[in-house]
Amino acid sequence: MMLLLMFGTILGVEAQEVVVHPSVSQETISRNTLRAIFGMRLRRWPDGSVVKVFVLRDDAELHKKFSKSILHLFPYQLRRAWDRQVFSGTGQSPQEVISLESMRAKITHTPGAIGYLPIGNTEIGMKILNVR
Repeated sequence: MMLLLMFGTILGVEAQEVVVHPSVSQETISRNTLRAIFGMRLRRWPDGSVVKVFVLRDDAELHKKFSKSILHLFPYQLRRAWDRQVFSGTGQSPQEVISLESMRAKITHTPGAIGYLPIGNTEIGMKILNVR
């Protein structure tokens, strides 16, 4: 893991990990399911609990990198999906946070929460989801 972190830093690319509140029972998640969650199309975890999605601002470098490297989408594609749901009245946007500290706080204190952080930035009160 240290090698991955160092390699990511050398390339100027900060590797990310998907983090959830410990109440989320899943250990792994498919990329397609992750896209549905962050696209605000999947609103419940398999156990029936509500998914609470947290993201950084569209122009945040970590958000851009997460969208491209983990979701394989451009940030503008996510924004279009959110806007379409909001304007049509069929859904909502994820909750936007302003910093990594607020992302950590939201994940650790919100049951059902999901978000992303740079590798090595997790803390007690959150769990890492393996993306397959």
